[in-house]
Amino acid sequence: MAATAKKVAFVLKGYPRLSETFIAQEIRALERRGLDIRIVSLRHPTDPAHHPIHDEIAAPVHYLPEYLRDEPRRVANSWRQARHLPGYAHARATWLADLKRDRTRNRVRRFGQALVLATELDADVSQLHAHFLHTPASVARYASLLRGLPWTVSAHAKDIWTTPDWEKREKLESCLWAVTCTAANASHLDALAPSKRVALVYHGFDPARFPANEASPSQRDGSNPDQPVRLLSVGRAVTKKGYDVLIAALAALPGDIHWQFSHVGSGPLREALAERAQELGLGTRITWCGPLSQQDVLSRYRDADLFVLPSRIAADGDRDGLPNVLMEAQSQTLACVATRVSAIPELIKDGVTGSLVPCDDANALAQTLADLMTQPEQRHRLGSAGADRVYRYFNYAAGIDQLASKFDLI
Repeated sequence: MAATAKKVAFVLKGYPRLSETFIAQEIRALERRGLDIRIVSLRHPTDPAHHPIHDEIAAPVHYLPEYLRDEPRRVANSWRQARHLPGYAHARATWLADLKRDRTRNRVRRFGQALVLATELDADVSQLHAHFLHTPASVARYASLLRGLPWTVSAHAKDIWTTPDWEKREKLESCLWAVTCTAANASHLDALAPSKRVALVYHGFDPARFPANEASPSQRDGSNPDQPVRLLSVGRAVTKKGYDVLIAALAALPGDIHWQFSHVGSGPLREALAERAQELGLGTRITWCGPLSQQDVLSRYRDADLFVLPSRIAADGDRDGLPNVLMEAQSQTLACVATRVSAIPELIKDGVTGSLVPCDDANALAQTLADLMTQPEQRHRLGSAGADRVYRYFNYAAGIDQLASKFDLI
């Protein structure tokens, strides 16, 4: 541990968020390593509940104006103060150069939020760290120029693939270091960044929160209507998750296979997906659970026979990185079916630790599901191999060691 606690402000899109517990996991672990963290959130929370890990975090949370129009006096006062900062001219020039290439309200909001951050930030904060390379990184970058502080960034998935190359290149040139959570991401960012600026740090999962499943594997094979095969997916109902493809695949399953599917999570497409399932005659076989607590999700993993996540690349470039839910499911010896998208093949070895199908291919997905639904021994083989791999190579502690070194804690 460092002799004196280093104080770093973590700039986040929103906090707390159920869909970003991997960030909370990181913050808690780094606090325990001795990092003094201040959380700066661009948005107020919208989830109806929070994860237990958020209760274990000591860092205070500072909320910036989500929309500048909502707090005009606060923004105006920050602007008046910021004009006297030594870095104001440089920060303003950088922002104007960005604005010429991105004439959006969001770009204006980023600079306004940076003004507030720079003027309200504790004087003894020595570094800014942004999670996500798009909006949070912009706010952190502008604020770092205003205050003359170094900044760093963790890049994930959508933020990488929906940000133009010119912006990624300039951010990577100006930050002290960057980390990202998949080898695919790292390869892409390495091509845009100065040498050795980007490091690969897997999120991993916390075995303490997902202890090994000691229960005997299910022998359900879909032949008994009173013992249907239990399918599960956990994820937001958004385009990149491919749930429309999954519903089409479920509709294409042979009629003599008995199954039930449960979806855990919220999202803007959930209602439309439920309506589509109803139209296809699947309504009685699908349960839309909504967001659940960690303990309830763990119970769902353990009750399921097969986990499925048919991720895809959305039209705007949005995509998954390495979904934590796949690691969680595998930790419970649950066989997983996913797609060959982004970094998923870094985790799942097709036919060895799970099954991979092409994205947007409902027929291929249906065939793979049917095969595994009717072969419990094959499910168990894949699930056991997946659990062994995820415990061996994707334990989050290794990533925390890397980050602790980056933050000069070891």
